[in-house]
Amino acid sequence: MKNARTTRLQQGVTITGLIIVLVILIFLGLLTFKVLPPYMEFRTMKNAIQAIAKDRQSASVADIRRAYESRQAIDDFTSVKAADLDISKQGNQVVIAFAYRKEVPLFGAVGLYIDFAATTQE
Repeated sequence: MKNARTTRLQQGVTITGLIIVLVILIFLGLLTFKVLPPYMEFRTMKNAIQAIAKDRQSASVADIRRAYESRQAIDDFTSVKAADLDISKQGNQVVIAFAYRKEVPLFGAVGLYIDFAATTQE
């Protein structure tokens, strides 16, 4: 009788519950490892165009493209080439923008499309 009472009081995680939680955590970890590099590359490119726009207010379009290519060689990002930049001038401000789509293969025939866009216009 005493054993039945202590059995009801014991609580814990079953092995099945633990396996389900671990599978979910592993899936989320793998998803993070697949999505994080494209996002970090986007942030690097966005920071590059913001720095170029800030430093080169009176530069020509060719100078801006060369500055972007220099940053591209140093920071090693390849998703957007210098020729793909939209460069315009609004008032006294240089506006640099880009947009692109990145495909992240997850597993098998399943993938994820992420649309990135950035501009220096405030």
